[in-house]
Amino acid sequence: MNFGVDEEVAKSTEEYVRFLEGKGFTFGNDAIGFIYFGKRYTDASDILVNAAIELTLKVQKNFDGSFYISFLENLKQNGIETRNGAISFAMEQGLLK
Repeated sequence: MNFGVDEEVAKSTEEYVRFLEGKGFTFGNDAIGFIYFGKRYTDASDILVNAAIELTLKVQKNFDGSFYISFLENLKQNGIETRNGAISFAMEQGLLK
């Protein structure tokens, strides 16, 4: 499942969500609400938010708002700022193999 290439993750969160929807993922209004709530709550960059969305989808196989917000908070608390950093963090936490 390689839908989050660096070029796509570097887009704005709105563009990234549209990109994923074009790939067949569906986000209801509640999911969109979680995405933007998490972004504001953590004051995360678009790149970090997009990486959290990507990894939430990879780990959960669909969008889980609670997991996303918790994961995004953990990324921020641990000083993670890049997609590669987020992937490494997810692997260290045993979320990805």
